[in-house]
Amino acid sequence: MRNLNQDTITQAVIARLATTPDPRLKEILTSLVQHLHAFAREVKLTEEEWMQGIQFLTATGHKCDDKRQEFILLSDTLGLSMLTVAMNNDKPAGCTEPTVFGPFFLEDAPRFKLGEDVAGGASGEPCLVHGTIKSLDGKPVPNALINVWQADADGNYDVQYAHLAKPQARGILNADENGNFYFKTILAEAYPIPTDGPVGAMLKATKNHPWRPAHLHFMIDAPGYEKLITHVFRDEDQYLESDVVFGVRSSLVADWKKKPDGTYDLEYDFVLNPVKQTAKA
Repeated sequence: MRNLNQDTITQAVIARLATTPDPRLKEILTSLVQHLHAFAREVKLTEEEWMQGIQFLTATGHKCDDKRQEFILLSDTLGLSMLTVAMNNDKPAGCTEPTVFGPFFLEDAPRFKLGEDVAGGASGEPCLVHGTIKSLDGKPVPNALINVWQADADGNYDVQYAHLAKPQARGILNADENGNFYFKTILAEAYPIPTDGPVGAMLKATKNHPWRPAHLHFMIDAPGYEKLITHVFRDEDQYLESDVVFGVRSSLVADWKKKPDGTYDLEYDFVLNPVKQTAKA
């Protein structure tokens, strides 16, 4: 282990990992060391540049709290979040496609009954959202648990406001026995991700915009089916082709129709993938 140099240090580090009891952890760390060292060699990373990288990651951690996850933003804007989603959600044709989770989900959203308004006073044009949750064979999925959340008309999620008395534009409800769901909310609008942290500085340095196309988040759970985490995007949004987090899928783009009374209507059906028997075992 003495007198290691740039040609021998990688294998020395990997050798240290040989006693790792967990085989998956050993596989991940070994590959991480190999690729990390190869990256440093490829770009001829200087000590000053690596210190800047450490400072960037430290600042990213400092920006995180119980309402904001800067590391998720970093993963999203580097395309890593969408890559892991794509690799781990190889669903049969016909299933609703998943997309990124995002950094603004809350576990304890308020509960609502079908037909109620989840907006909770959030700014935006009124919108009725409705549809059916089905299985891949076309049968309705009864009583599925649905989490929904979105930004308001000013482009902010409720957790980005310091003094809100209660959650807004988010909620939990159940589909009915026939898989139908319907609730009131607000029209989705395009918005920028937070740019007051290290991720915003990175986007500025690379001359990239911070905008996400208008969308509504869904997380759907039902016994016997894979959990679905996805969005429904608003058609004709100017950022559909340049989503800062690479999350758009054509199948998730829908027409948010404006009605004569000035309110909006979104109809969208979801198709869940049954859990394989081998996965259950």
